[in-house]
Amino acid sequence: MSLSRTQAARLVAAGQVTVGGQVARASRTLATREEVVVTLDDESPPRVLAPHDIPLTVCWEDEHLAVIDKPAGLVVHPAPGHWDDTLVNALVARGTTLAEGPGGRPGIVHRLDRDTSGLMVIAKNDLAHRRLGTAIAARNVKRAYAVLSWGHLSSSPQEVNAPIGRHQTDRKRMVIRPDGRPARTDFSVVGRFDVAELLRAELHTGRTHQIRVHLQSIGHPVVGDPVYGAGGARRITGPARGLAERVAAAVPRQALHAALLIFQHPISGKRLSFRSEWPPDLVPGLQLVAGQVDPPRCLTYLGFYRASDD
Repeated sequence: MSLSRTQAARLVAAGQVTVGGQVARASRTLATREEVVVTLDDESPPRVLAPHDIPLTVCWEDEHLAVIDKPAGLVVHPAPGHWDDTLVNALVARGTTLAEGPGGRPGIVHRLDRDTSGLMVIAKNDLAHRRLGTAIAARNVKRAYAVLSWGHLSSSPQEVNAPIGRHQTDRKRMVIRPDGRPARTDFSVVGRFDVAELLRAELHTGRTHQIRVHLQSIGHPVVGDPVYGAGGARRITGPARGLAERVAAAVPRQALHAALLIFQHPISGKRLSFRSEWPPDLVPGLQLVAGQVDPPRCLTYLGFYRASDD
């Protein structure tokens, strides 16, 4: 049986978790060989996934999977505060069959943050879900993100290999910490401009907030990031400060977009490749730093995609 972090926290808060016969607190650190007993309420009915008619862009689908271009602002799966207005609820509304998935996340193979837009693959059955998950774990799924970051990288390409874990006091934040889970992101500069750069970020692991945390850790946070922005436009000094402030005002959210997704079909083995251009809500910010670019084809115009992506 698999429980989400939220479900586990509820059980602890309800006194349904004991350690050595004593009710456990959420702050309890376990020692080796301690016995943990969890009491589950068999009478609690499973939460029903309510359909919610939210428009979705479906890039491709068959009976095994679907590739979605997720809009910014949409939470991926139900959780406290968003039980019935998520991507999963939208998929239910359109009649999409979903794999069971762990922890109340049916069909979800990998996630995007609420305010990150772009490509996701959804599994429609358990076999596809299992094989896609295995492919991601084996780093056989290529995921490249377009990101606008403050300042200029010292070199390109640049690898950031730093473990990520949850912040000790702010549980909604992630940080670099020695005891965190291994995390690696490769960054390369697509376009270098006065106050920011357009980067191509390729994931080798899939930790929560990975790109945002890694860029913050090397001093080049994502433009528009409200959590890991580290001062945003205030980081830019001198004559360019005014431009940086205009860019910050033009970017309504973190300038991070899942632009490329390549994987082998989990059943047929066919190679599937999908591209998603820079989203319209982020075009004004990119135009301010880069000058006039072709809005419908910003990433193609700037050379984000490579021959190997075809």
